[in-house]
Amino acid sequence: MKDLGKNDDGNGGYDLIVIGAGSAGFSAAITAADAGKRVALVGHGTIGGTCVNVGCVPSKAMIRAAEAIHGAHAAKRFPGLSGDAKVDDWKTLIQSKDDLVANLRQKKYADLLPEYAGVDYIDAGPAQLTEGGIIVGGRTLTAPKVVIATGGHPVLPTIDGIEEIGALDSTSLLELETLPESLIFIGAGYIGAELAQMMSRMGVKVTLVARSHLLPGAEPEVSEALAAAFTAEGITLLTGLSYDSVRRDETGVTLRVIRDGEPVEVTADHLVSTAGRRANTDGMGLSEIGVETNAGGSIVIGDDMQTTVPGIYAAGDVTDRDQFVYMAAYGAKLAVRNAVLGENQRYDNAVMPWVVFSDPQVAGVGLGEQQARDAGFDLKTSIVPLDQVPRALAARDTRGLIKLVADRKTDRLLGGQIIAPEGSDTIQTLVMALKFGMTTKALGETIFPYLTTVEGLKLAAQTFDMDVAKLSCCAG
Repeated sequence: MKDLGKNDDGNGGYDLIVIGAGSAGFSAAITAADAGKRVALVGHGTIGGTCVNVGCVPSKAMIRAAEAIHGAHAAKRFPGLSGDAKVDDWKTLIQSKDDLVANLRQKKYADLLPEYAGVDYIDAGPAQLTEGGIIVGGRTLTAPKVVIATGGHPVLPTIDGIEEIGALDSTSLLELETLPESLIFIGAGYIGAELAQMMSRMGVKVTLVARSHLLPGAEPEVSEALAAAFTAEGITLLTGLSYDSVRRDETGVTLRVIRDGEPVEVTADHLVSTAGRRANTDGMGLSEIGVETNAGGSIVIGDDMQTTVPGIYAAGDVTDRDQFVYMAAYGAKLAVRNAVLGENQRYDNAVMPWVVFSDPQVAGVGLGEQQARDAGFDLKTSIVPLDQVPRALAARDTRGLIKLVADRKTDRLLGGQIIAPEGSDTIQTLVMALKFGMTTKALGETIFPYLTTVEGLKLAAQTFDMDVAKLSCCAG
């Protein structure tokens, strides 16, 4: 760790100060260091940030383990796990997850610091912005430019009694010492969907509760397909409701909701809130120096990643932009290039892919149907169910579909979504199609390898003009 007393001039004299040592912070620091700049990388929480410590890495490791358990049961390789076996398995999985996190945090973050001579890592407590720099550990560090990358954290929804019942969040859920018998999940976005299915596949009785519906940001057809898959696995979905109250007693946690005008109560061992996150901006002195934040505490930035104060930039989950680790790293690079390298780059998420690691997986890029309508396009859409995709038929798994959206006038692709067991890998082909302005005709005429899920994109493109059900297997 950096000793503040060893700064050359006592105050730092850095070219850039980066607050936050997660994916965005490291991306910013490395980009600046590679350009020969002197950087103060100021820690904010555990080094590595959300993704490696409590987000992407641990959750995806547990999701993959749950997939293996589910697949084993489906194949009847392991006919029934006893309660004790489930507990032992859970403890082993948690330890394995913790080991993976510790290993990646060390190798991909802590061990990288010595590789960049121009970066001083300073872990001396929370930082507060001031004129011309920051105050941290009782000292003032100065730099002409600052990048804020302090990330975000889970927050509880406003429900009477929720503060008193010991609600879990996406972090504490994966720290439980024993596997619970039952769980209530509040929030059916991508975090809630992933973790609810994962816990269900671990043998937990799961009820997923949401004000609207499962994956409200996805296309309706995609949301409905995933809901059907969840229901088939035994997950109880309660959607289209309002929250009333929650209490804990000797029977567990009871959530009371109002659905179709009638009260409904659900009881489980624990309640897990996955209903929202808030930016880590409290106590940083943002308002005092004029940095604007929105109602959720997120820093408002322009397309150049600059805040409302010249010279102060922000990137990642602390901002009002996309909450994905790869977009955090991308935004941080732009911020540094604009802040200290004299460039004029702009944040562009037009071809930003997103993935939900459910099973089947859900992925998308570009505009959905309603977004395209709202943008004024005269659009056309196509939908191909997976039972028209040879790969899905051969794999005996036809859960899902592919939906494409295109401009009717130009035939140019505008976006698409896929729900399929291999949807996360398939979506990148559509990303490239959108990036280079392909038309549905061009996509439909592209040669794809046979018996792959990605071939479904070709079939979806052809569906704009023909009935692919009338094609032979390789006639496309």
